[in-house]
Amino acid sequence: MAQLEDKLGVRLLLRANRQLVPTDAGRDYYSYARRVIDEAEEADEAARGSAVALTGTLKVCAAVTFARLHVVPHLAGFLESHPGLSIDVILDDRNVDLLLEGIDVALRMGDLVDSNLTARRIGQSRRLVIATPAYLARAGMPDSPDELAAHQAIVYDQGGGGSSWRFQKGADDVAVTLSGRLRVTAAEGVRAAVLGGLGLSVASEWMFAPELADGSVVQLLPEWNLPSIDLWAVFPSGRRASAKARAFVDFVQASLK
Repeated sequence: MAQLEDKLGVRLLLRANRQLVPTDAGRDYYSYARRVIDEAEEADEAARGSAVALTGTLKVCAAVTFARLHVVPHLAGFLESHPGLSIDVILDDRNVDLLLEGIDVALRMGDLVDSNLTARRIGQSRRLVIATPAYLARAGMPDSPDELAAHQAIVYDQGGGGSSWRFQKGADDVAVTLSGRLRVTAAEGVRAAVLGGLGLSVASEWMFAPELADGSVVQLLPEWNLPSIDLWAVFPSGRRASAKARAFVDFVQASLK
């Protein structure tokens, strides 16, 4: 690395306290170099044609709960179809730096705040107000969005969450701000709090799919609509998605259907 820095005349890494941190020049250099390598691999795959098998390691990032419920349980079939492929799954509700972490594809929900990312929308879920029957027996069933403000709410404090929501039913449009004593930065915490009867929450249908199916939680105000939430496959900027990343995204999209 020192020889490369001497050749380029710039510092690519900052070295301090046994830690290496890329400089801006280092990030840019890595991005361009990775793009060249990926394009070379794509050229090899195109030359070999459809007979080429997916090999190597695919590095995927996704939110913890979504991956646990809707991705990881289905990976056996994907890996069986591609025996030469290995997958590293990084689970994090936060938006990690794809370039810094070497991520091939990330699954993100909600609005994309970084317009420089290459993204493809692959799914959409309803948002619901949900709670356990035990909580509702104690706190009462709300009859309108306005009544939600009087309930204890578990707020998901990440992108795609929050405490302010707009409900619609026909021509009616109602803005509601939820209040509660608990804010959580991970969906697993929201699930645990709701299932523990601490309050109600606004969540994607994906987040509570098993419990909605078996009745452990119920949907409140079903006649009112909330904004839906999109699922995106996000690729590092400036790079064409690799064949294995595209195959994985197609697999996730098919699984959701």
